Amino acid sequence: MATPIIIAVPKGRILAEVIPLLTAAGIRPEAGFMDEDSRALRFATDVSGIELIRVRAFDVATFVAHGAAQIGIVGSDVLAEFTYSELYAPVDLGIGHCRLSVAEPVDMAATDDPRGWSHVRVATKYPHVTAAHFAARGVQAECVKLNGAMELAPTLGLAPRIVDLVSSGRTLAENGLVEVERIMDVTSRLVVNRAAMKTRPEVVPLVEAFRRAVGVAAS
Repeated sequence: MATPIIIAVPKGRILAEVIPLLTAAGIRPEAGFMDEDSRALRFATDVSGIELIRVRAFDVATFVAHGAAQIGIVGSDVLAEFTYSELYAPVDLGIGHCRLSVAEPVDMAATDDPRGWSHVRVATKYPHVTAAHFAARGVQAECVKLNGAMELAPTLGLAPRIVDLVSSGRTLAENGLVEVERIMDVTSRLVVNRAAMKTRPEVVPLVEAFRRAVGVAAS
């Protein structure tokens, strides 16, 4: 029996945006794929030889880079944070729009001017992107690595500022924070394992199917 092509898809808010693209690419997941409460991680599709795995966004790149999955959908924020030479990102899928930004408490922002920063201490799960951004501005960045609950860092004294993904800004507002500087705009990309591109003939037609699906969604 041939080894299936595995497509790694991120859990969370982007899942609803992924389904129309999969459908337009001719791939329909089995029932239960959209059930976030399900503990299942691997799902069949209606295409013989194609399966989906549902993993954390940061783990998609790892699965694909190491060949455990051949194709994945991952944010450009993750690709910027982790430079995997094994990954090829041929298609901007045009979904998952958000931005990576610096935020701080509303009271601090009222008298703060980012142009005057020389040193910042920030909590983030993007230490490399954050440090590179501030270094380009001549600002020294002390990054405290967190994997979640970023908004708690200022209120508990861990770091006065955070760098995190922002979509509507609602989560920031609910935690007394405000966006003060944008680092980068983020969209989701189709990523492919470079070795799989050469050794699995099924991969290239799949990439082209996603490319066409993006065109359909944009029209």
